[in-house]
Amino acid sequence: MIRIAVANQKGGVGKTTTAINLATALAATGWRVLLIDLDPQGNASTGLGVAHSQRQQSSYELLTGQCRLEQAVVPTRVPRLDLIPATVDLSGAEIELVELEDRTHRLDKSLVDASARWDICLVDCPPSLGILTINSLVAANSVLVPLQAEFFALEGLSQLLQTIERIRARFNPELSILGVALTMFDRRNRLSTQVADDVRACLGKVVFQTVIPRNVRLSEAPSHGVPALIYDHRCSGSEAYMALARELIDRLPKPAAAA
Repeated sequence: MIRIAVANQKGGVGKTTTAINLATALAATGWRVLLIDLDPQGNASTGLGVAHSQRQQSSYELLTGQCRLEQAVVPTRVPRLDLIPATVDLSGAEIELVELEDRTHRLDKSLVDASARWDICLVDCPPSLGILTINSLVAANSVLVPLQAEFFALEGLSQLLQTIERIRARFNPELSILGVALTMFDRRNRLSTQVADDVRACLGKVVFQTVIPRNVRLSEAPSHGVPALIYDHRCSGSEAYMALARELIDRLPKPAAAA
């Protein structure tokens, strides 16, 4: 099973929107997808229409050893897309995990038996570089970084890249950067174009060619409990995420189910 951490320590960069819609697009192409909501805000769970009453077992119980992976999995409205939801209890995991010897490997160990059921796992990380994100990076094969096309983008990115290097050196030498996806791109704003040019000049081919535009339909979809690709598959945001998914697939090894 391919494991991808969707991470950026900055909030409001379209991280959860990217995780939800890429997971939906991958499922639509035939991949069996598991999305893990590791953000205490639980926005990915809400955005996929999973009510709080359905979150009896969550990523919190999974990390603290109170349940097994299969006990926390919830099916979504999207065929072939399953979810491990999050609740506010997850905010306490940052403190509780500190006392455990294997605190950085809890997620990795819980995914050991998941390979036969899913082709790919996406982890929606919280907007911080704490123990939850570290667990994701230790468990992942690669990292996808949503990056808002704004002035401080590169400054925040450098901090994340340093963290990835430390994780690679200490815990997970196989960890790589799958790509950087520019989000909230406004073609009317010259600054967006300038930031995109700067990021591409700095990182080259690591940056996906597809950019995700600012789009009101992307913002509306979570309130209806469905991904934008289902809410309005013809809007510019949905079309961009489908194009991004095609690029992402080209960078991934093909599982037998999707071949």
